Amino acid sequence: MAESENEIPQAVAVKKSRRTVQLVWLIPIIAALVGGWLAVKSILDKGPVVTITFKTAEGLEAGKTKLKFKDVDIGLVSKVELAKDLSNVIVTAELVKDAEAQLVEDTQFWVVRPRISGGSVSGLSTLLSGSYIGVGVGKSTKKQRTFTGLEVPPVFASAEPGREFVLRSNDIGSLDYGSPVYFRRLQVGQIVGYDLDKDGKGVTLRLFVKAPYDQYVNQNTRFWHASGVDLTLDASGVKVDTQSLVSIVLGGLAFQTPTTSEALPPAEPNAAFELFPNIEAAMKNPDLLVMKMTMTFNESVRGLQVGAPIDFLGIEIGAVTAIKALLNDTAKRVDIVVEVDLYPERLRARDVVARSELSAKERAATVDGMVAHGLRAQLRTGNLLTGQLYIALGFAHDAPKAKINWAAKPPDFPTVPGSIEDFKSSITSVARKLDKVDFEGISTDLKQTLVSTTKMMKGLETTIADLTPELKTMIADAKAALVSTERTLDTANSTLAGDSPTLQDARAMMFEISRTAQAFRALADYLERHPEALISGKKADDKKDATKPEDGKQGEKK
Repeated sequence: MAESENEIPQAVAVKKSRRTVQLVWLIPIIAALVGGWLAVKSILDKGPVVTITFKTAEGLEAGKTKLKFKDVDIGLVSKVELAKDLSNVIVTAELVKDAEAQLVEDTQFWVVRPRISGGSVSGLSTLLSGSYIGVGVGKSTKKQRTFTGLEVPPVFASAEPGREFVLRSNDIGSLDYGSPVYFRRLQVGQIVGYDLDKDGKGVTLRLFVKAPYDQYVNQNTRFWHASGVDLTLDASGVKVDTQSLVSIVLGGLAFQTPTTSEALPPAEPNAAFELFPNIEAAMKNPDLLVMKMTMTFNESVRGLQVGAPIDFLGIEIGAVTAIKALLNDTAKRVDIVVEVDLYPERLRARDVVARSELSAKERAATVDGMVAHGLRAQLRTGNLLTGQLYIALGFAHDAPKAKINWAAKPPDFPTVPGSIEDFKSSITSVARKLDKVDFEGISTDLKQTLVSTTKMMKGLETTIADLTPELKTMIADAKAALVSTERTLDTANSTLAGDSPTLQDARAMMFEISRTAQAFRALADYLERHPEALISGKKADDKKDATKPEDGKQGEKK
């Protein structure tokens, strides 16, 4: 054991080299290097951070809601918080590094969720995947990191070729986001937005027309409402006009350039136009010369509306712009003052001088001459069914004299009572004449006459009832007499027949009468020759022939 212990080697101390590196330290060094590289890479690869303001955070959630451009993920919402004034929601989103170039002044952001608008359905895919923020890249070169999100998704992508225009109208009608825009009944665009004017007197609409149809919009192009069905009833019949079935249900507008318009270059983007209520109003030639006047009526104007036409011999030469009721302290009555716009250019002179080339004095002199010949304004009924009125200018030769005071602003045009008032006057005159008639006396006389007539009718009824048996007997006797007469006529017909015995006997009797007349004639001749024969008688030689006549004469003498 002792020897074994003496054989154990002894440890020898060796100095440690300062340059020697332990392998165990390589692992944390490599880990530190990798971590640092990852940190630097994450910093270098980190994309821009944008701030988007929305009115509501519906469908948005931090850490889950994505930002997409053409359905490609380009960012993620990192924070959603309320604004300090609680009026909006501020969304902070981190985008990929490659999106830095797309963050310009006109870049758009909107929330994509299920939506039905303007006849189109969008965002159905979000029913399962959830809402996301859509991105529309702008064309500006100015960088920007703070944006205001759109409450309604844009109808067209900002990169789609075409142009946007501005329309101004009194009201929006049945238009909405996505409402179609038609050109010659082809859908060439849509409504992309609208806003109420700051003064509240109108609406400004924005529409987008796709290329190549945007080249057909110039400064003379007219836009009008094409919503629903345009039904017109006039002297030529019933007219029904519509752009399509879609416009009937969802509304829309249309545009067209008048064929008489000169060729013009396409309108610039964001050019402003007026939106007309219908195609007739849009295609009317603009009136450059307008005469503002008033017309005072002392009768009801119920049925007269702003925009009602002013008709002169069947030609529309103006329109009603306002209707007011003004108290006339002098006459102690209320006057209805109608403000109108007259368009002198619609009445062309026979000479070559255009109406627009005439001076104001020359136009006033022309109107004064027509007024002197009886030109007056009159209310007339334009539609018996609706009771609408219009103002007609015509010559009333029995109207009292009148003049226009051109110094007044605006001058007042003379008027005459309307056809309705004339009718009322006629009715009133007839009523006054009828009031003078003694209807009570006539009624009393009529009553007495009716009573007498009633009594007479009752007497006739009694008389007829009493005479009824006698009338029956008379009718029976008349029938018998008619039968007897008929028989007599039959007998006479048979008697007067050519082969009847009675007619033959009558002929024989007439023959005998003729012979007797001859015998009397012979006797008369003999007595004329021998008158003494009446005393002495006939000679012997003549007795034989004269016996019968003499006996007859003697018999007569006796």
